Parts: sequence; structure tokens; C-alpha cells
Amino acid sequence: MTTPGAGRIEHLPPPDRITSGQTGWTRQHWIALADHLLTALRPYDSPLGARIDLPGRASRSGPDSDGLEGFARSSLLAACRIAATDGEGCQDLIDRYACGLAAGADPASPEAWPRITSRTQPMVEASLLAIALNESRPWLWDRLDERTRGHVVDWLSGFIGSHTGDNNWMLFQSAGEEFLASVGADHDRSEIDRGLDRLDRWSRGDGWYSDGDGQNFDHYNSFVLHSYPILWARMAVRSGVDGVEDRLVTWRERLHQFIEQFQHLIGPSGAPVMQGRSMTYRMAVVAPLWTGALAGATPLRPGQTRRLCSSVARHFVEQGVPDEHGLLSLGWYHHHLPMTQAYSGPGSPYWASLGFLGLLLPAEDPVWTEPEATVDGDTTDRVTSCPAPGFLVHNTHHDGVVRLVNHGSDHLGAVPTEPAGSGPAAAEPVADPSYSRYAYSNRTGPEYVPADAVDQAIQLVTAEGVTSRRGRIHRLGQGPDHASSWSPAVWQSDPALVEDLDPVPLEVTSIVHGAYELRCVRIAPGATIASGAAVRFAAGAAALAATTAPDTATGVDADGRPWALATREDGLTSAIWGLSGCTGAEIRTGLGANPYGPSSATPVVTGEVGTAPVVVLVALTGDQVWPEAVAEAVELTVTPQLLRVRLPAAPREHAVHWDADGPRVTRSDAPCP
Repeated sequence: MTTPGAGRIEHLPPPDRITSGQTGWTRQHWIALADHLLTALRPYDSPLGARIDLPGRASRSGPDSDGLEGFARSSLLAACRIAATDGEGCQDLIDRYACGLAAGADPASPEAWPRITSRTQPMVEASLLAIALNESRPWLWDRLDERTRGHVVDWLSGFIGSHTGDNNWMLFQSAGEEFLASVGADHDRSEIDRGLDRLDRWSRGDGWYSDGDGQNFDHYNSFVLHSYPILWARMAVRSGVDGVEDRLVTWRERLHQFIEQFQHLIGPSGAPVMQGRSMTYRMAVVAPLWTGALAGATPLRPGQTRRLCSSVARHFVEQGVPDEHGLLSLGWYHHHLPMTQAYSGPGSPYWASLGFLGLLLPAEDPVWTEPEATVDGDTTDRVTSCPAPGFLVHNTHHDGVVRLVNHGSDHLGAVPTEPAGSGPAAAEPVADPSYSRYAYSNRTGPEYVPADAVDQAIQLVTAEGVTSRRGRIHRLGQGPDHASSWSPAVWQSDPALVEDLDPVPLEVTSIVHGAYELRCVRIAPGATIASGAAVRFAAGAAALAATTAPDTATGVDADGRPWALATREDGLTSAIWGLSGCTGAEIRTGLGANPYGPSSATPVVTGEVGTAPVVVLVALTGDQVWPEAVAEAVELTVTPQLLRVRLPAAPREHAVHWDADGPRVTRSDAPCP
């Protein structure tokens, strides 16, 4: 079958079903994809080659920075491609980037790059350029003339004495200055060490880092925080730095642990879970897997690493990435600006270059020669509890759906220490749909507009229609298949409309099995709502989006409990049941709100706000859904102090005990009474 993307990529080899029985992809497929991407950029080279000026919305940093971004980010892809064949057949590519370096680094050039100063975008691009120069050193840097090398050193020296935010940007400075050290130029070793040492503060266990203080868990764990330290070490060995091996012991151990859990965020088809910012980087999600192979720091067998990485690349190609012009657009499968951030310019998606780090491994490496191998989740259903980021990941292998339940990542800075119900310590920052939802998946994306979208959310609604959003996440507990947290329901409206309303702390407990997640919701003890204010609530399932509107339905079961569902043309169904405390069901639709397609639909249940717990069941599945049969299959009893439930086909019963300390979950094999 000819796929949308494959037909647009020149010279893509035929699939190899001998060594790559699952994906058909080999090292030559990766090289062909890299060649296609790099060739497609050529029409957008500036006259002297220092910028790649791609069409599209400019970033907040402006067109000069965006042009540098296109050059620098693609330079890492070029470096991986050049290294893949030891420079053979790459002279045109080498000359192209050598000319760009000569023009961009020269301060007298009409295409001179913006200078590197504190907390500015060129810091990011310079770090990638430094890594690219190191990885292509024999073919590019070593062949530059002395004048150009001097200009590049002078430009990179802008790192020295500059300041960054207290987050992943510190590693950009470490990488940039380490390249200076590796070529014998001036640098500040204390600034390099500062960023590397900061990783210890951000480590949260099981190999997970927060991007800075707080609970910033997302794919930056793969984009930067695991890959950059290993890439730094590959530069540092040239500098003769003491203590590199000591650092690598710790970093390898963390990367090994991280991959143990991270591998389950990729489905059998190669579709990765879409959660967190900068997901327009797409293939970069496999950077830690390749990095683990480069560093000898992975629990995966070589054939498993290749299977996971190749499945991701093939998945995007099959979905039409790159586009008909051979470009990586600002979006996911298609151009979709609402999902992007203000710092993203047209060249931003070429951070995907980190997804090609496997080409740094020689052709004879086992990661390229051993047969592809399955991983857990390919052939069995599983639940992976990730306490460090507060995630539950539940996979169903037959439909390839991976669901991430979020009780820990909010991207809202440091977490206040006040207990539930005591009121907010400070104003809540604006929530981001990439973090604020209770669940994400590898087959759906959040609704990015409007601000009060209810997909995978729980909202309170005033009589005037003012809605709430999820605030900071405060963890209450986690087990092998369940997790609990509370978050303030923060009113999102004109302050004058809600000046008498305080945020309301909502406790939520999730229990998962198979395709199902049970959400138990209650207002935290001691909290009050102003009389006549929040009179209703709304709870949403996953939003389904496609090029054509999903089929939808609503109804009630034999006991009068509401349900709603939406089914996409590929057979994926999102459904929600109001099992307790719910009185209505509806479908909310969107247009241009979702990166998976222009038409979206979200199943929603609603009800009156009270003191009793609200219980909803959500499902995301490739199976046919019979809503009345599912509701009947749930064994459930609910009181203000206790919930007992057995989910459909679950091997055990769960009980949620509510007391002054919040929810406590126990499990047993006993049937519900």
C-alpha cells in the first residue's frame, strides 16, 4: 500500500522484511529520509547560505533568529548524515554548511547571525551547531579555513559570561562552551559544570528529570535532559576533562532507568504519546533511545531499539510528514499553529534532527544489524506506573492505543506546600492544554482552543456560565494501577465576574484497566463554594479529531445513567459514562482546535455539584463500544466515605477510602457486595 508520505520521499528503499520484520526500515531508510529533508531545504537557503528562511509564522525572536534556527537545527541532521557514511557522497552537503558557517559567523557579513547574549534564542541554536560541529568534525570543522574557524569561535564565545534560565537552557551553555574547550579556545569551566551539576537537582528518580524546579515532566526528558549530557561527554573527551567517566556512570544509570519506562509511551505502530510542549519536534522523541545505544545505557536489545525508533519515523512518514514540499511544518501530522509555542518559528520543527542520532552508530553496529525485536506492549496489555512524573501508562496491544494518565506534570513552577482545602497560596499561572489534562494518548491530541475546552478535563460551571480550569497538581498517592491528586479548580473569566469565588480544591483518583479509566471526583473536605455559584460540573473524555467529523451518540443506560461517545473513521472510539452523580450527556465539537484534524468531537457528561463523589468512566479504544453493556459490566457501590468498583473484565476489585488525609486506594480479588 502506498502511504501519504512515502510517495513523496525520493529514493526510499523497499522494505526489508528479513532483518526488519516489523517496520521494514533499515539504516538506508534513515539515510534516505535525511537526504530528502536536507534537499527540500535547499530552495530556502539565503544567498550566502547562513540562513534557511522557511515560510510560515515568525517566532517571537524575529526573522533573523528564525533563519539561524533553520540553519543550526538542520546542521545537526546534516552532521548525522555526513557521519553515517564517513563523509562519502556528502561533499555538496559539506560545502553547503561550510559556506553557511563562513557567512553567518563573520560579523561583517550581510548575513551575520544574531549575537549570543543572555537568555536569547541564539543560545539554543548555537548549542545544536556546536554539537553538529563536533559530530562532523573530520569532514567539516577540520576543513574550515582559519579565518572561518576564528569567526565561529568568536561567535560561540558569546556564551561566556551569559546567563540562562534555570532549566534545560543551562545545558545549551554547557554544550556550547565545551566545544570551545575542545578546540582550545577560551571558556569558563565553572559555567560548563554549573549546567551539568544542575541535573542532580532536577533528578526526580527512576531516571526522570523535571525541566527546572517544579513538576515539568514532558518529552524534554528526551529532547535535552538525557541526550545533551551524553553528547557533551563526546565533546569533553576531546578536551581532556577530568571526571567525565564519573559523570557518565550516573547519567547512564538514569538513562537506563528512564528508557525502562519511556519505551511504553510509544505504541506498536510507532505513534508516540502526545503530551507536553514542542511536540512539533516529532521524531526527536526517540533521541533518548538512540542516546542509550550510543552510551551503552539501555535496557533494550539492539533490535528493540531499532524497532522502536524506526517505527516512529515510519509512522510520521505514513501520516504525511514531511509535507508535500518535503518540509517539517509547525504542527503534528499537518500544519497546526494552535499547538505551537510563541518561541517556535518555521525552522523550529528541525529539532527533529535529534531523532537521527542513530546514524552516528556505524553500519556494523548491532543496532543496525540485529533483527528487529518486539518490546513489552507489542503483544500484551500492560500498565506502567511512573511515580516520579506522576504518570500511569496503560497500553492495549491489539489496537495499539497508549494512554497516559497525568497526576503529576503541570509545567506551573514550584509546588506550594499548603494542604488541600486551605486555599491558594498565590495566583495560579495560566494552564497549558499540553499539561493540564487528566489524560493523553498516542492516537489523540488535546483541544488547544477554546480556553475552556473540556476534553480530558473536569470543570465546575457557574450559573453565569463561567468555567474553571485545573490548577497546580498536588499528589496524594500512586500505586501499580491507580493514582490520586488534588488541584484547585481555578475560575477562568473576567475577574469582576468571579471576584467572590475562591478556587475550589478537587480531589481526583484514577483507576485503570485495559482501555478504561475510572475517575472518582470530590470536593476536598472543608472546602466550600459560594451559595448559588458553581451549580454544575462537566467531565470530558478524549477529543477525537479527523478530516471528517466523527460519528457521535448520547444516551442513558437502564438505570438512567448518561453516556456519550464519538467514533472516528479509523474505528477509534472515545466514550464516557456518568456512573454516579451525573445527569446529562452531550457532544462538544471543535473546528481547527486539534492537531489530529480539523473536525473534533468530545464526549461529555454533566451533573449538579454536591458533596457526594462523582464517578465517571472513560475509554479510548479501537474496539466496538456497546455503551449499555459496558455500564452494566461495571460493578460499583458509592457512599460519601467509600467507593468499591470492579472495572469491565478486571481481575480485582478496587476500593477508594476517603478520610481526612484524602483518598486511599486498596485492591482485592473479592467481588463487590
